[in-house]
Amino acid sequence: MKISDTKKLAAITAAFFLTVTAFSGCSESANSSQTTSSVSQAAKSDIDASIAAEDIDVGYDEESSVGITFADGSAAIDGEGATAEGETVTISQAGTYILSGTATNGRIIVSADKTAEIKLIFNGVDITCADNAPLLVSKAKKVYIVLEDGTENVLTDSASYSLGEDDSNTDGAIFSKADLTINGSGTLTVNANYKHGIVSKDDLVITDGNINVTSASTAMEGKDSVKISGGTFNISAGTNGIKATNTEASDKGFISVTGGIFTVVANNDAFEAETVLSIQGGSFDITTGGGSANASMKSDGTPNRNWQNNMGNGGGGPNGMGRPDDNGNGTGGEPPAMPTADNTDTTDSTSTSAKALKAGSEMNISGGELKIDSADDSVHSNGNIVITGGNISVASGDNGMHANGNLTISDGTVDITKSYEGIEGSIVTIDGGTISVVASDDGINCAGGSDTGSTDRMGADQFSAQEGVELNINGGTVTIDADGDGLDSNGNFTMTGGTVCVCGPTNGGNGALDYNGTATVTGGTLIACGAVGMEEGFGDSSTQYSVLHDLGSTVSANEKLTITNSDGKEILRFTPTKTWQSVVFTSADLKECETYTITAGLQSETVTIDGIVTSNSKGKNFGGGHGGRRGF
Repeated sequence: MKISDTKKLAAITAAFFLTVTAFSGCSESANSSQTTSSVSQAAKSDIDASIAAEDIDVGYDEESSVGITFADGSAAIDGEGATAEGETVTISQAGTYILSGTATNGRIIVSADKTAEIKLIFNGVDITCADNAPLLVSKAKKVYIVLEDGTENVLTDSASYSLGEDDSNTDGAIFSKADLTINGSGTLTVNANYKHGIVSKDDLVITDGNINVTSASTAMEGKDSVKISGGTFNISAGTNGIKATNTEASDKGFISVTGGIFTVVANNDAFEAETVLSIQGGSFDITTGGGSANASMKSDGTPNRNWQNNMGNGGGGPNGMGRPDDNGNGTGGEPPAMPTADNTDTTDSTSTSAKALKAGSEMNISGGELKIDSADDSVHSNGNIVITGGNISVASGDNGMHANGNLTISDGTVDITKSYEGIEGSIVTIDGGTISVVASDDGINCAGGSDTGSTDRMGADQFSAQEGVELNINGGTVTIDADGDGLDSNGNFTMTGGTVCVCGPTNGGNGALDYNGTATVTGGTLIACGAVGMEEGFGDSSTQYSVLHDLGSTVSANEKLTITNSDGKEILRFTPTKTWQSVVFTSADLKECETYTITAGLQSETVTIDGIVTSNSKGKNFGGGHGGRRGF
């Protein structure tokens, strides 16, 4: 008698001088106040992402199992509960079945009672099917695929299926109409030439295994949910990587990842959940739409979301759109359908969307190591985004992070190395964490609406303050390098804590700070440099002193900027990486009636604090920006 080992689920896991050299980072001020209450603004959805013990257990009794061996155009069956016709095996009873051998044109069909639980032990099985799914679960309560330790298992279909009325919706190399679980430490390779790789029309659960999927369309799909707690995944997808599709119930259509190692190359979205996408752990290396280098820009400088039109023959990368190979290059397969509108974001993401992480209602990231290179948004939610941990590094051809609703960061590391707009949402709240943004337009943009309209982008041509639109910085360390506005709110901007440094625009049509309502600072430290023309500072409703100052001439890039008090003590230090002339700064160290010296390159000017806002600017509002006044 042999009992396989039972796998266990892995445990789920100073005094301040603002110093920035070539945007290497900001040190957080000791005066920063940390607030985390805003996380509650994005209520967690009531989903059941738990994984049962039986989904982890790989134990089985070999003596009582049924052996199925494929060879020489036939299948030998040792035991009851299965029948064979040539290389096609039909399993009709509950139990455990050990599969091995090679079938050049075979199938495994599970057609049992709807209460039956069936365990399929993949023990070195290689099945190719010429006209249908190599593994079809047509009826059962639940099916387990156990990948025996040390074995290689391969399922391959063809580019076309011959389907009848009973199986007309079969569209995956592994296609299950019942709950499907994959575990064990062996290897499973799925070559899906027809459409999808692994499909469950109910729940898809994966707790272990080395899983390689190359698919003409979606690599892995669970209609009701996808739950992953472990395993190593190498995915090359013609359309989506991993997807949950149920739109009928708020507690379904979700993806939950608590562990695993993922390498995903997808023409379209890498992870797409119709409702909630939750990441608590794991390691991710994601490329979508050929990566950020494959994104194109329209003549007005905005991203061309009809990104697929810029791809040639082949797929998964800059070389084209057909079915990708393991390196993300095209093999000349049939490309996905072209989008019919410039950037219409519909539920048919296979034709319009190349996002890395995409949620229909809510995105929660609390852990994990994520490296993303996407042609479209790297992190996107049609509702809210809540980040409470993890290390996220992204290069995006569009937005680094976009929420149609609210976006909250309270902990973790967010490093956006390339983007059109870095962070975007209706209400953006930063309570903690370390955030770095490089953007060709706005660094942080707060506005109502969505980014799916070609002429109605969030924040475009909005001059009056929008209700329900806010930028709130309560803690954390934020570094912005933006060619457009550094911090942009179409409503109000409030700062109560944290450390912020902005290397803003070099053109006078944008500002290091830009807001349409009010800007209030009560705590924290900020220094923001940019061009003269549209510069703004904080307003008179603030309780912490701030300065908006335009120097007499432009300062060259990489010249150190220092703010010193009358005793020569350095209060702030910053080295912008671009030319600038206007600076706004605030710190708890600033005191009324104190004189400070601003030194940048060969220029040195003094300013005396004579009110809550002190300014010499004649910029956007000819007086310091929304309530600022000339102070000297």
